[in-house]
Amino acid sequence: PAAVSWYDEFQRLYDTIPCIEVQALKEHNDQVLHLSFSHSGCLFASCSKDCTVKIWSNELDISLQHSSNMRPYNWSYTQFSQFNSDDSLLLVSGVFVGPHNSSSGEIAVISMENFTLLSRVRNKPYDVFGCWLNETNLISGNLHRIGRITSCSVLWLNNAFQGIESENVNVVKRLFKIQNLNASTIRTVMVADCSRYDSPDLLLDYEEQLAASSTSTCPVFDLGSDSEEEEAKPKQDLEPAVQELPDDGGVTAEDGLQQFFDDIMEGRVRPAMTETELETKVAELFIRNRTKPPEVNLLSTESNSKTKYLIFTTGCLTYSPHQIGIKRILPHQMTTAGPVLGEERRSDEFFDSLDHVIDIHGHIIGMGLSPDHRYLYVNSRAWPRDCVISDPMQPPPIAEEIDLHVFDLKTMKEVKRALRAHRAYTPNEECFFIFLDVSRDFVASGAEDRHGYIWDRHYNICLAKLQHDNVVNSVAFSPVEQELLLTASDDTTIKVWRSPRMVRIQQARKPRPRKLLFSWLMNQKS
Repeated sequence: PAAVSWYDEFQRLYDTIPCIEVQALKEHNDQVLHLSFSHSGCLFASCSKDCTVKIWSNELDISLQHSSNMRPYNWSYTQFSQFNSDDSLLLVSGVFVGPHNSSSGEIAVISMENFTLLSRVRNKPYDVFGCWLNETNLISGNLHRIGRITSCSVLWLNNAFQGIESENVNVVKRLFKIQNLNASTIRTVMVADCSRYDSPDLLLDYEEQLAASSTSTCPVFDLGSDSEEEEAKPKQDLEPAVQELPDDGGVTAEDGLQQFFDDIMEGRVRPAMTETELETKVAELFIRNRTKPPEVNLLSTESNSKTKYLIFTTGCLTYSPHQIGIKRILPHQMTTAGPVLGEERRSDEFFDSLDHVIDIHGHIIGMGLSPDHRYLYVNSRAWPRDCVISDPMQPPPIAEEIDLHVFDLKTMKEVKRALRAHRAYTPNEECFFIFLDVSRDFVASGAEDRHGYIWDRHYNICLAKLQHDNVVNSVAFSPVEQELLLTASDDTTIKVWRSPRMVRIQQARKPRPRKLLFSWLMNQKS
C-alpha cells in the first residue's frame, strides 16, 4: 500500500532482503535450536544442544559477550529464550536430563546486568517453553494426569524474583486450569498485546484478500458451544461430540452418567466402546458440568488497551498439536497478588474454558507474532484432507510441505493464503519445532531441507533461500533493522545475513588499507 512505483518496489525487493552471508558464528559445539533478539537490537541470545545459552553483542562484527552452562542444574539442553520488555532479564527454557519419554523442563531467569541466575521455575511439558507476561512476571506450565489419555494443564504466573518476601505479593499464582482430551496438552505459550491493534504497522486485509479468505480451508471457530468436536467440523455439519443420555424425567447429564456406570458395573449394560473411547466421553461430560464459561466475545469493540491474549497450541483429537487456543488475560490477572490458587471457584467451574480456538487440521510446528501483535503466523504440516482419527495415539501422517498460515487476531480469521516453499521430513512422532520470525515487511522460517526462507508479507512470494549444511531450526530479524537476519542450524553454526544495500553501506564505511608498496614505487619514480 505504501509503494510509490513498481521500480521502487523492485528495488526494495532486490536490495533490502537480508540474503548475503556476512558472518558465521561457530562458538556452539552442538545443534543450535533457537535465537532471540533483545528489544533494543543490541543483544541476542542463542540456545543449543550443548546446554549453553550464549549472549552476543550485535555490532558490525558480532561478538560473544557471555555463555552460561546449564548442565550443573541437571539440564540436558537449552531450547528457547526471550528478553523481557526492558531487556533487563532473559528467560531461558530447557529440558531436564531424564528418560527418553520424560517431559519435564525448567525455566531460568538471568540478569542482563551481571549475568547472574536469579530464579528457576519448573515447566511441564518442557515444550510449553514459557514466556514473559510483563517486565517481571513469566508464564510456565504444569501437567497433571487424570487418566490414560486425559490430563489437566495448569498455567502459572511466576515472579522473576523468587527470593522476594512480602505479605502482599506471592511469587506464584495459578492463572488457568484447562482439561486436555485424547492425549493432547497445552504447549508453546506466547502473549499478544491487544493495545497495539489500533495502530498496526502493516494491514494485510485488503478487499481481495478478505474475499480469498472466505474460501479458506482452515476454519476458525468460537468455543461457545458445549462440545469439543463440534468446533472441529464445518458449521453446516455439526454433530455433538457426546451422545446425549436418554432423558429420564429431567435427570441431569451427571446423574445419567452415574446411572450409566452403575448399569455397566452391575452387568445390565455392556459398553459398546473401547476403554479409550469411554474415557474420552466421560471427560467430555465432566467438562460440560465442571467448566467455567468463556469470557466475553473477543471480537467485541470495547477498548483492548489493557487486554492481552495468551496463545498456545493444543488439540482435541490426538496428542499432536493441531489447534491454537486463545485465552484472554484480564488486567487483575497480570500480577501474582492475591490467592495463590486464583479466585474462588464454584464446583461447576473447576476448569477454565478457552475463549477461542483455531483448527489447523495438521501438525503445528511453529508460531510467531508480527511486530504489532496483530497477526499470528503458524507453521504446520497438513493431515490428509478426509482423514479420520480413531485412535488418539495414532495421529494421521503429515505432509512434507510446510504451510505458513496467517491469522488476524482482531477478526480471528485467516487473511492470506498459506505461504509455501519450505519442507520438513521427520515423521509425526519425531516432529520438532521450526521457529519463525516476522518483521515489518518480511516473514522468515527455518526448514528441514537445509535452508532458511524469506517471504514478502505484501505479495506472498518467496524472496530468498539461505543455505546451511543441516536443518535450520530458528530465524530472527533484528527488531530495529529488518535488513539483518540470523539463522541457527543443526550444523552448529549461527549465520548472519545482511541486505545488499547494507553490505554496500558497510563496505563504504570501512577504511581502505593504504597500498604502501604502490606509494613507495610512485615516490621512487618521481
